[in-house]
Amino acid sequence: MPDVPSLFRLDGRVAFVAGAASGIGIAAAEGLAAAGAFTICTDINGPGAEKAATGIRAQGGQAESFALDITDLAAVAQAFLAMEKKHRQIHAVVATPAVNIRKRLLDYTAADFDKVLRLNLAGGFHVLQAAGRHMLAKKSGSIILFSSMRAVTVEPGQSIYATTKAGLIQMVRGLASELGPAGVRVNCIAPGVVESPLTAPIKSQPEWYRAYANRNALNRWATAGEMAGPVVFLASDASSYVTGAVLFVDGGWTAIDGRFAPPV
Repeated sequence: MPDVPSLFRLDGRVAFVAGAASGIGIAAAEGLAAAGAFTICTDINGPGAEKAATGIRAQGGQAESFALDITDLAAVAQAFLAMEKKHRQIHAVVATPAVNIRKRLLDYTAADFDKVLRLNLAGGFHVLQAAGRHMLAKKSGSIILFSSMRAVTVEPGQSIYATTKAGLIQMVRGLASELGPAGVRVNCIAPGVVESPLTAPIKSQPEWYRAYANRNALNRWATAGEMAGPVVFLASDASSYVTGAVLFVDGGWTAIDGRFAPPV
């Protein structure tokens, strides 16, 4: 029989998390550290990243931090070179940062468009490229990007955000096909409605908040902490034959038709 619990352990491995200062990013960092990984917490908010690392160390984990803007291609590339020099190998890479400007497509400005694509899509590309080059040379590793259920389902005001999240999936699939022969795995997690700084404007409006909760099969929002398990799964040997996949962690949002329950 396989030693299933050990498949989820990350002892002796190094994990990198972009976006670790808050929300899903800090939950991912804490989950990876709890599974035994030395966790590198990064964020454009440097003090926030260090606070996350300090929290991990306070719980007996191993972590360090530095400030990183993933929209800066040169900075991301340099960060991976520095991490390789210090740690020799990065075994798991997770990127969570995203921005959402809720506007109807006809109201979007060029500046709005550029802002959303620059972080969500270009930032993801920068991480994929730098992590991919590092892991290709090492012939192993797991890269995890955060897409969204909005990659496959949309509503008014979400067109551009949804476009970026769908684009991330195709980049991940493409890189998975290119790096698979080298033993490198690349996957996406697609959350549903998660309580985080990104969704704070919705939570502040009770009717909107309840409507989203009632839309999924579990009739509730997810906590950011509920994303930690899927991250650890994809980073660990438990998912050793999983690549090019999209793991929907959406409470059944994309599985059901709507809010009406027919009398069957």
